[in-house]
Parts: sequence; C-alpha cells; structure tokens
Amino acid sequence: MGIFDKFKIGFQKSAAAFTSGLKEIIVKKELDDKSLNDIEDFLIQSDVGVAASAEIKSIISEKKIDPSKDLKDEINLILKEYIVTLMKPLENENFFNKKEKLNATLVSGVNGVGKTTTIGKISKILKSNGNKIMLAASDTFRAAAIEQLEMWAKKIDVNITKSSQGSDPASVAYKAIDEALKNNFDQVLIDTAGRLQNKKNLMEEYKKIANVTKKIDPEAPHDVILVLDATSGQNVINQVEEFNKIIPITGIVMTKLDGTAKGGILLAVAKKYKLPIVALGLGEKEDDLQIFNAEIFANTFIQTS
Repeated sequence: MGIFDKFKIGFQKSAAAFTSGLKEIIVKKELDDKSLNDIEDFLIQSDVGVAASAEIKSIISEKKIDPSKDLKDEINLILKEYIVTLMKPLENENFFNKKEKLNATLVSGVNGVGKTTTIGKISKILKSNGNKIMLAASDTFRAAAIEQLEMWAKKIDVNITKSSQGSDPASVAYKAIDEALKNNFDQVLIDTAGRLQNKKNLMEEYKKIANVTKKIDPEAPHDVILVLDATSGQNVINQVEEFNKIIPITGIVMTKLDGTAKGGILLAVAKKYKLPIVALGLGEKEDDLQIFNAEIFANTFIQTS
C-alpha cells in the first residue's frame, strides 16, 4: 500500500464528513452571502479554526469562478490550494534523515496521546534511514511506560536506557545522551511522562529534563516534538500554547487522525502556530505513522469522489 492510499484510508472519516457537509451547502450554481457564511460556519464546526475559516471564506468570495464549471469542484480546488500554500512550508521530512552529529529529541504531550507508541514508530523510520538509535525511558512515573518503550526497543532492535519506576527522569535522559555520545549513536529519543499542561510541578520536571541534557550538549534538546491527539479537537490549541511556553516546540506529530471526522484541527494548528509537522498517525499498526506531505494531505482530506 502506497503513502497516498494510507493517507486516503486514514482521512476517510474526515473526508467523508467534509465532502457531504459542503455538498449540503453548495446547492446552487452561484454563491451568495448566505452560502459563504454557511461555508465559514461549516469550516469552524470542522475544527479548521476561526482564522483559517475566515481567510478561506475571503478567498472564495474574491475568486472569479467560471459559471460553466462545477461549483463544488471549484471550491474543492480552492481549499486544496489553500492547504498546500499554508502547509507546504511546514513539511519536515529532514527530521528523519541521518544527522552529522548526535541529535537528541524530547517527546512530550498530555496523557493518552500515544507518545511512547509514536516514539517507537518514529524510531523505525529513523532506523530505516541508517540511524543508530538510543531510546531514553524518562517516563519513570509509570512502570508500564518503561515496559512499553522496552517492548518497542526489542521490536525494532534499538538500544534503550532505563531505570526503575520513580527514579529521576532527567538522570535517565542524561545517561542516555552520555552513552549515545560515547558509542557514536545518531539519535536519542526521550520519552516523557504524560502531563497536563496546567500542572506546574509536572511541567517544571519536564523543563528539568531539557536543562539537564544541556549539561552534555548546550544545544540539546535539538528537537522538541509535541504529540497531539486529533480526537481532542480544539483542546490541542491550548496544549500547543502551554507546552511552547516551557520549551519551544520544533515540530508536532498528530495522532489518531483516522479516529475523527474533524481532521481540520491540523489546519487550525498550522494556521495559528506555523510549527513544522513531522508526521501524522493514521492508524494503530506499526507502519501507520506517515511522514507529513502537504499535497497528499490536501488531496486526501478534500476528497471529491
């Protein structure tokens, strides 16, 4: 199965909801003010966000649409062009390439977004690109998290640094980077405990992990990836806001897009924060994490068939 097919299946719910919703609105051969307002409202309800929805409405209203062409097709084309223009600069395929020196990545997010699983899937892609990988089990709050990361390490045959439950998360990260530097590793991925962005003590612990890594390499962490759950809808906006205050985010991974009909939340995040999009979770299987591609996203999110 090719990447386009995986995107198409992953966005099936969102695409179906989007297509049917627009069809109900666009029933005339020409757009009037009511139809434009209805389109804007529909986009907002689809979690595209107020700013992006207003901008799309403005573009559609100013566009000279050939009356001889199908109006729905023309609007779909406008939407696709808007998505590509907005999101093409946010592609970050280079994240998965082999680096000239060790790259330490801090992976964060609230409870239940799929951080540990995402780390495993990212590691598999990195390894396929020739990277020597070390995982750091810095989610020491739950024994199950350590075991889950260890399972992934065995499954894809990469190294892991771990400690006992309840140990200092920052010390695990430090040890992992230190060992990786001494043994010529290319990548260290640091798992962190799921934390609510409004819990100050937990966020301070998260910040401590980043500060400790700087004792080995002043530029570490080289990447800070925030994992977001698409089914959380507009709540992800607040998560990005709060996590970005603690340590600047360098990229996002959005998971569970196959489980929601409101995949438009990715557009809302892209419009508001302009953060690189590393990959998208389009299923539960080992290979269902897909490197983000704006054109494929646009063509599968706005399906016309």
